[in-house]
Amino acid sequence: MDEVSDDHDIRSFLASIDIGDLCGGVVTEITRSRGAAVTLDGFPTKALGSVGPLDLPWGDARLGALEVGRRITAEVTAVDLDERVVRLSMAAAAHPELWAFLKGLERHAILFGTVAAIESFGVFVALDDGPAHPVFPGVGFITYPELAWQHFEAVEEVVRLGQRVSCAFLQFDTWNGEARLSLRATQPDPFQDFAADNEVGRTLPGKVTRLVPFGAFVRVAEGIEGLVPLEELSWTSVEKPEDVLRVGADVLVLITGLDQQRRLLRLSLRQASPSPAGPDR
Repeated sequence: MDEVSDDHDIRSFLASIDIGDLCGGVVTEITRSRGAAVTLDGFPTKALGSVGPLDLPWGDARLGALEVGRRITAEVTAVDLDERVVRLSMAAAAHPELWAFLKGLERHAILFGTVAAIESFGVFVALDDGPAHPVFPGVGFITYPELAWQHFEAVEEVVRLGQRVSCAFLQFDTWNGEARLSLRATQPDPFQDFAADNEVGRTLPGKVTRLVPFGAFVRVAEGIEGLVPLEELSWTSVEKPEDVLRVGADVLVLITGLDQQRRLLRLSLRQASPSPAGPDR
């Protein structure tokens, strides 16, 4: 009877909470994998609140400053009636203006800003609209793969510090409280145009751009590179690509694979030239 009554009380309490509400409570338990369990104000008999590892505050709290017995205020991100739990975000509550801005962004929306910092792991963008980030140089962030369609050796080949950029919004990164952006999504994909004009079996001139242990990359058009696997470099056995090629060499290649969806181009040097043993080999 008591169990039924408790369950009814829990459901009634959870039903009174909406996503976006601010809730107060006391941390009752902390685990590395699950984050913090919280006894919410208004329901002191059971810890119904949960702050996941991705929703803890930035800075020292993520390193262990959050402790049992501490009072917190957090924003409700989800109410799970089946699991009897309220999902909470302390980061959202600590920076409501930033969270409101990021939550209001629509996927693929074009955002404008300035390159604020170039790091080894990506590029920060200070957006024209919205608040500043409390930790990072900009609210926007572009990973290296989203900078350009074509291969590049240095980020400065694509963007420079202080450069004005327009990017497509990909997603709200709740872990870092930032807008994940794509610069390349605002530009035509040269691979699709190339794939529309070419097919498997076609022979093309190209230039060797990189040698790797498993083969060589050859540029066959502006912004388009394909891989020549090691076994496709020559009719004879090749141990290392540098045994038969050098970067910058002009070559003739044959298209052996063309995947538009995955943007993969496979090439062959040996099939672009006759076999030394003749056509019947």
